[in-house]
Amino acid sequence: MKKRQLLSALFVMMILALPFAASAQQQPEMIVEKMSAKFIRGIANTATCVVELPKQTILTARDMGAVGYIVGPVKGIGMTIYRGVIGVAEAVFFLVPQPGYYDPMIDPAYVWDGWGAKRDTSAAVPEESKLEEKTDTDQQ
Repeated sequence: MKKRQLLSALFVMMILALPFAASAQQQPEMIVEKMSAKFIRGIANTATCVVELPKQTILTARDMGAVGYIVGPVKGIGMTIYRGVIGVAEAVFFLVPQPGYYDPMIDPAYVWDGWGAKRDTSAAVPEESKLEEKTDTDQQ
């Protein structure tokens, strides 16, 4: 009887421990690859952070017109500092799997990304409010 209880308890413990033993671990090569990508991204962002100054000037002037030539350099100085600090942080802490799992700490990940056209936010406005605006202007 005791032998049967012991075997039953052992069987239950094995069943409970099975999911932990079967959990998939990521391959060491993948971890090293992600760490090296984070380190290289940090070095690249630190070295190219000064490109944010002309980039922000060009993008802001494109989106805002003539005012962009005043606002753009201010944004560029801020983004230069931000990208430089983030680049240093990624290069220094490349062994730490944060944020996410070695994900970029800044978006876009590199300064040469993100030159696309300005996003169209007019689709975010519901059609009803556009209709109301139109009827308001028609009444005046």
